[in-house]
Amino acid sequence: MGQKGGHAYIWAPIGSRPPMVRDNRHVSTYIFRAICPDRAVGAAMIMPYANTEAMNKHLEEISLEVAPGAHAILVCDGAGWHQRGGKLKAPNNITLLSLPPYSPELNPMENVWAYLRQNKLCALVWNTYDEILDACQSAWRFLVNDPDRIRSIGARDWACVNL
Repeated sequence: MGQKGGHAYIWAPIGSRPPMVRDNRHVSTYIFRAICPDRAVGAAMIMPYANTEAMNKHLEEISLEVAPGAHAILVCDGAGWHQRGGKLKAPNNITLLSLPPYSPELNPMENVWAYLRQNKLCALVWNTYDEILDACQSAWRFLVNDPDRIRSIGARDWACVNL
């Protein structure tokens, strides 16, 4: 998330062209995020970089949010910092589940990210890195303070496994 953001679709009268701001500077940050639709909770970290070290810190944060005695399955896409290669260290209460390539519909976090961008993070211009951090924190708090929203965006009845 940062100054060089994208546009989102908005409702507007047919034939109109609503104004939308776009910033061409390049300051940005990364939101590492995870949700549990069943418990309607989330864990996130905002980092200045996206790499395996940052992902390991995020896994530690998620581990603290897993209910005592429970085990979490974390869905991971093909991002470079999700690769196993020996450097990624999942805590004992988390198992990483890799998605097949080109299957974003299987990752509920893609919908969370789209929702936050569409409703909280688009059409804005930030002048400083701190303003970007504040916007990301505000957007994440908006999401995690509404458990029904987490359930609605993150639940996939057709993708659940019952044991």
